[in-house]
Amino acid sequence: MSPAEGAGYRRVVMAASRLELNLVRLLCRCEAMAAEKRDSDEWRLEKYVGALENMLQALKLQASKPASEVINEYSRKVDFLKGMLQAEKLTSSSEKALANQFLAPGRVPTTARERVPATKTVHLQSRARYTSEMRSELLGTDSAGEPALDVRKRIGVAGPRPGDEKQSAAELDLVLQQHQNLQEKLAEEMLDLARSLKTNTLAAQSVIKKDNQTLSHSLKMADQNLEKLKTESERLEQHAQKSVNWLLWAMLIIVCFIFISMILFIRIMPKLK
Repeated sequence: MSPAEGAGYRRVVMAASRLELNLVRLLCRCEAMAAEKRDSDEWRLEKYVGALENMLQALKLQASKPASEVINEYSRKVDFLKGMLQAEKLTSSSEKALANQFLAPGRVPTTARERVPATKTVHLQSRARYTSEMRSELLGTDSAGEPALDVRKRIGVAGPRPGDEKQSAAELDLVLQQHQNLQEKLAEEMLDLARSLKTNTLAAQSVIKKDNQTLSHSLKMADQNLEKLKTESERLEQHAQKSVNWLLWAMLIIVCFIFISMILFIRIMPKLK
């Protein structure tokens, strides 16, 4: 390798290492922001996650990119952050909790200082937050965990009006209906998956049964052919032995006839003279 080529190779390696280092730094920053309590108008985290996706795509195209396991771990964490942001945009807390269940946090800490992956901690925090929001919606409490009726009394409301009670009951019924519909949908999906699994299992069992029958028939035919081959081999051997015996006796008779004929010829010839 020439000096110019060696310098170019070193520049490529340094660029790839610098890109990965910037990716790790930005990923740590995003994980820290995700773990903090953010306002609804916070926009930086979404922009940072978009920048992470671009850096990850650039890192995958580098000639001296990291190992595939490292790339997969980076992709896993970026997808988790992206899915978390999409879950936060949902309106219902039940939908947020359901979307949060399908998120997969990272398996390896981003830095050596972390004992547990930061994305896993964020996942647990978001799950607890969405569960608390669902409980608040069901029980009609505010964010501090106090009943909404006490809050209205504290701000000067004398007591709940009949219209407010009906509205609260209607909202509670609506939330319960949403949860019931969600549970029914999940149950139907599980039943569909079970039916599909049962159908596939029966189909595989039928195919395996047919293959076993075909294999048994083939083995049976092979055994029959082997028996026939043995029988024919024995018959052929017997025929060969019989033909050899008749040929041997015919040769002996011919030799004896020739010997006797020569003796008679020798005895007759002098008398003719």
